[in-house]
Amino acid sequence: MVGISSFGGYVPRYRLNRMVIFEAMGWLNTATIAYARGEKAVANFDEDSITMAVAAGLDCLKGLDRSLVEGVYFASTSMPFKERLNAGIVTAALGLDEHTRAADFSGGLKSSSTALLAALEGVEAGRMKSALACTADCRLGKPASPQEMIFGDAAAAFLIGDQDVLAEFKGSFSTTYDFVDHFRGQFAKFDRQWEDRWIRDLGFEFIIPDTLKGLLEKYSLQMSDFSKVIYPCHYGAERKKLNKVLGIAPEMDQNNLLTEVGDSGAAQSLVMLAHALEEGKPGDKILVLGFGSGCDALYFELTENITKPRAHKGISGCLADKAELDKYGKYLVWRDILPAELGPRSEEDIWTRWSFNWRQRKAIFGLWGSKCTNCGTIQFPPQRICVNPECGKVDEMEDFLLSDKTAKIFNYTGDNLAASNDPPAIYGTLQFETGGRFQFDFTDCDLDSLTVGMAMEMSFRRRSYDPKRDISGYFWKAVPKKEVK
Repeated sequence: MVGISSFGGYVPRYRLNRMVIFEAMGWLNTATIAYARGEKAVANFDEDSITMAVAAGLDCLKGLDRSLVEGVYFASTSMPFKERLNAGIVTAALGLDEHTRAADFSGGLKSSSTALLAALEGVEAGRMKSALACTADCRLGKPASPQEMIFGDAAAAFLIGDQDVLAEFKGSFSTTYDFVDHFRGQFAKFDRQWEDRWIRDLGFEFIIPDTLKGLLEKYSLQMSDFSKVIYPCHYGAERKKLNKVLGIAPEMDQNNLLTEVGDSGAAQSLVMLAHALEEGKPGDKILVLGFGSGCDALYFELTENITKPRAHKGISGCLADKAELDKYGKYLVWRDILPAELGPRSEEDIWTRWSFNWRQRKAIFGLWGSKCTNCGTIQFPPQRICVNPECGKVDEMEDFLLSDKTAKIFNYTGDNLAASNDPPAIYGTLQFETGGRFQFDFTDCDLDSLTVGMAMEMSFRRRSYDPKRDISGYFWKAVPKKEVK
């Protein structure tokens, strides 16, 4: 039996009320009031599609043996790099073995369902024991555009295997059409789309039914066989029309999270799938449709393993753990839409030393420290010589993963003089529960909420950005630890 063995999700902490956007930009395009309900999820200034995919992947792999993962497939239309393997950064940040296959899937909004399908077929063919399919998107719409209102940031991840399967993969059907609804050129910052009626009438009303018909005929299925149907369509009236035409009853239509998160692009269908699995029951059949330049239709049947307790945060946990982003200007600065003066300290030329990155890659990307095999002392950064004064052994170290460990605040400060997109810059020293002490930046928190001794956990983030070379640098930051209920 091949299918989904584990899953995880991630929605950024900050949410921007759409009325805040309309109050700032509605004077330019009053029609955007039609989209001004609810809120959209906004990635922090130190987040992008890579860091969100890592967050979802960590949630998916929590408590599991990571050495069994033999492949990582990352899907997004907003990848930070064009000539650097984005999935390679995700693989390193997840602490996976370097003898792991990794690949980027992009170029269309259904890239995530294609990546999931590739992982399923790889395991099904016996080429891999297990593979991780993850997806995240951070798309931008121009200020005063409907896309700015609609788009939201989110991520999801799925571990595919043939052991402890909680959602058995039953089959798929795919179509490919060069149907241009959304498009973005090589150097474009903002999403562009063709006319809405074109997208609705020819895109959704032709491509989705055509693909769905192929799946139903291939496996002799009826729409009534499914407990949940997942497809990305943010047009409310069009969704109701499609549901009626396709025979999707209200209880079958999975919540698309438009008013809570927004349309998360390539990640949309799999974010909805992760959310659906949180509430699934054994025997439920779930249909997943990925739409964009064609369509992928995949269907799963849930097993008894879906009832096993999980200590994962998931989409539901992220929806509950949120903070209001009450300033539209902050969103514009974070997304580099509005230039802002950060002071002369921000003008330092921080160029990446790739040879140093290579030598320290395990410490930088995976947060691997070292453990003395003689006395058990944990150190970070990793060292050749044990710092224990009663030991001092040389070259008797083994790798020790710290990214999944809890730490406590030893000391901290808020710095209003440091260059920051969210002042004050907060940083301090953490003492890991296993041993090891190091200074980290803090994120997703307020200075007043911190105390010495507070439990913190690690989060992979953008540590720096080099505008001259358009290069993001990554490292780990600390966020307050919250219990998963």
